[in-house]
Amino acid sequence: MRLHLFGSALGLGIACLLASGALASTLIVNAKVIDGSGAPARAASVRIDKDRIVAVGALEAAPGETVIDAKGLALAPGFIDAHSHHDRQAERTPDMAMLAAQGVTTIVVGQDGESDLPLNAYFDRLTRSPLAVNVASYTGHGSLRARAMGQDYKRPATEAEIARMSAELAEDLRAGSLGLSTGLEYDPGIYATPEEVVALAKTAAAGGGRYISHLRSEDVKLDAAIDEIINIGREAKLPVQISHLKIGLVDRWGEAPRILAKLDAARAQGVDITADVYPYSYWQSNLSVLLPERNFEDRAAARFALTKLTTPEGLRIAVFAPDPSLAGKTIAQIAAERHADPVETYLALTRQSEAYGAAHPEVQRVDAVIGAAMSEPDIATFIGWKHSVICSDGMTHGLHPRGFGSFAKVLRVYVRERRLLSLEQAVHKMSAQTAAQLGLEGRGAIAPGLRADLVLFDPARITDRSDIEHPNALATGVSTVWVNGVVVFDKGVPTSARPGQVVRRAGWRAAS
Repeated sequence: MRLHLFGSALGLGIACLLASGALASTLIVNAKVIDGSGAPARAASVRIDKDRIVAVGALEAAPGETVIDAKGLALAPGFIDAHSHHDRQAERTPDMAMLAAQGVTTIVVGQDGESDLPLNAYFDRLTRSPLAVNVASYTGHGSLRARAMGQDYKRPATEAEIARMSAELAEDLRAGSLGLSTGLEYDPGIYATPEEVVALAKTAAAGGGRYISHLRSEDVKLDAAIDEIINIGREAKLPVQISHLKIGLVDRWGEAPRILAKLDAARAQGVDITADVYPYSYWQSNLSVLLPERNFEDRAAARFALTKLTTPEGLRIAVFAPDPSLAGKTIAQIAAERHADPVETYLALTRQSEAYGAAHPEVQRVDAVIGAAMSEPDIATFIGWKHSVICSDGMTHGLHPRGFGSFAKVLRVYVRERRLLSLEQAVHKMSAQTAAQLGLEGRGAIAPGLRADLVLFDPARITDRSDIEHPNALATGVSTVWVNGVVVFDKGVPTSARPGQVVRRAGWRAAS
């Protein structure tokens, strides 16, 4: 109610200033407004001034006002990527065209336990050199752990080390961090005890933050991993979100309804648990993730991974610093070239990568692989869950198409083709629901007083064009994108504008 009254007063004030000729604004007319709430689309006009939406409804153009004819296209809140890695090497493509072409105006980074530290310094850099999109960030548990423990991380943390991590997390929360993220299937987070994670989650809760996690297992030990995040939410008393919810074990395909029933039961018991999902049946991670015991000589474990978790034909090298020529090849292809067994080829590549990473600690990403592992029916079930939102888990550069296509693919496949979601439901998941679940304030909806992050698109034409063979093909069907009231994408082309802002946690206030 307070926001509504503020927006109304702001709209009246702007209208008076417009009438006096003191300000110029933009009026978007003839739009099919999908406001992010899930309510049916309606014909309306939207007025924006500077970085705000100031009026929505039946509006007349004011003298000197820029008028944009939407020609009946859909006007929605800019989409929010709930789990993104697009900050990696973003300085190479600050126009963020791969996101704008899908209608994404805000990315949420610091995922899988990895973030810049301290966030204050990262936010300062973004303020000095902004991107075309907004950026919010979690604080990464793995990054905290690396600073506290150095290379001696393959053990439980001591009380003193947990205290150091907690202090740095609290500092980040004061800077506007959304909360704590973990990557419990990755080094160094894989070695953390549940008690360590709960202790840090309590620090996040005390600072008004949330918890998001790449679970300890997305396949063999998925049930135990889900139990752990539910317990974290219960013990730390904070909202918890499962990152890129999936079933990555062939023998468990089809169990999505059972998993969602478990999450719904936890919600009924007071645990605020949610999830984000990307619309692809293959993931991107690193070579060692398929070996949770980190035994790179274990042929049985490797054979299991290449049978139940993916296949030699389905595991493709995306990045391999020791030999970049392998990028784009599958384990099956590399094995054939070497006249070797796929299992030993996989283990040999993993050992080579581990040795290279140890010898070159300055290299941020030694290897990355894309693995085919999930079933389409499970993905659709997870996307359709009331408490799931959409993410890309994507990057600005890479061989996985999700970074360039996730949001357009949801609108093409799950709205237009399969009709799993209505257009209004999909937009809600991509905007207002995401903002609410992640603790973002003043964005995610079309209403007076909110930030003018908007996307004008054709629901009948929006289409993802990226795939494994063409991972960096831009989506089509988006006409215009505004970020904080500034056009960053128009008629299929990014502009030179970089109006992106740092987005801090709801309720955050700068220290005096």
